[in-house]
Amino acid sequence: MPYRLIKQEGAARRGEFTTVHGTVQTPAFQNVATAAAIKGGLSALDLKDIRAQVMLCNTYHLHLRPGDKTVAELGGLHKFTRWDGPILTDSGGFQVFSLAKLRHITEEGVTFHSHLDGHKIFMGPEQSMQIQANLGSTIAMAFDECVENPAEHDYAEASCARTARWLLRCKDEMARLKHEGKAVNPDQLLFGINQGCTYKDLRVEHMKRIADYDLDGYAIGGLAVGEPAEVMYEIISAVEPFAPKDKIRYLMGVGTPGNIIEGVYRGVDLFDCVMPSRNARHGHLFTWDGIINIKNLKYEKDERPIDPHCDCPVCRNFSRAYLRHLQKADEMLGMRLAVMHNLYFYNHLMEKIREALDNGTFQQFHDTYVHRLDTRI
Repeated sequence: MPYRLIKQEGAARRGEFTTVHGTVQTPAFQNVATAAAIKGGLSALDLKDIRAQVMLCNTYHLHLRPGDKTVAELGGLHKFTRWDGPILTDSGGFQVFSLAKLRHITEEGVTFHSHLDGHKIFMGPEQSMQIQANLGSTIAMAFDECVENPAEHDYAEASCARTARWLLRCKDEMARLKHEGKAVNPDQLLFGINQGCTYKDLRVEHMKRIADYDLDGYAIGGLAVGEPAEVMYEIISAVEPFAPKDKIRYLMGVGTPGNIIEGVYRGVDLFDCVMPSRNARHGHLFTWDGIINIKNLKYEKDERPIDPHCDCPVCRNFSRAYLRHLQKADEMLGMRLAVMHNLYFYNHLMEKIREALDNGTFQQFHDTYVHRLDTRI
């Protein structure tokens, strides 16, 4: 089994996830490199420096450019990016439903128009698996329907059933590609995605159904899309008892440091979010005392590091005053250093969470930081 549960504190889990590209200590954060690059100018070498364990790339975007077949010809994402750790590829489902203005859903899949040039594309479970096989990621996500919240219960129920049927087709197609030697990574793992909008009954029934499919991991999708945080937490708590205990759990697209701490508290092992890099590019930086806006005038002559409690490469070498100057002057270096700091903060946060779980002090860590880290200074 790829996932090994080491210990628990309440619902919070400390474990490790073993893959062909290395073992991930969990809980862990996946660093988002949508088009095979971290927005903000960070390379795979930089990810090593900021203690990243996992990189996440996107099937939809890489299918459009440079093309998944091109990536396959170049040896797959690991060789292409020079990242030698685990890579997870999102199935493309979320982008199909969020970026495509025109789309048509059938049992076979989704017909939509590229957000780049408008050309027509069809993607279903088989196509998503074929693209991800070409990319050669460590973990492939199953193709699912991402329903907008709020949605009618009847539609959400029908969508859950279709997503479950699509999941079986993903599983079959991945097995076929491996058997025929068409997968860049023959050890590629498959995660299924739990859906059901904010309806607890649908979420629980869907998780029960897909838990029987014996996948390598299970994700909770379709949350953090505008619903109140408390509703998201309630859904996680409702679904968790029905997720296989011996499989890794992944909360997709979440979130703030406080969201992550609450997710771990409720039994989640893996997270990803564009927030640390996106916020950094606009000058919003995470610290152990809360969130600062480095563009504020009060930092103009501040010689302290971004966070006195942080030992990232940025905080060890540069001042708030310098970071503010770079951002105000629209220098690319300002964006790069800010992204480096925020991603280091997220990866270090996960280290501190694992340390607290190892020591049996996670409840104390939760109570101390769950609100503090999301507070704007």
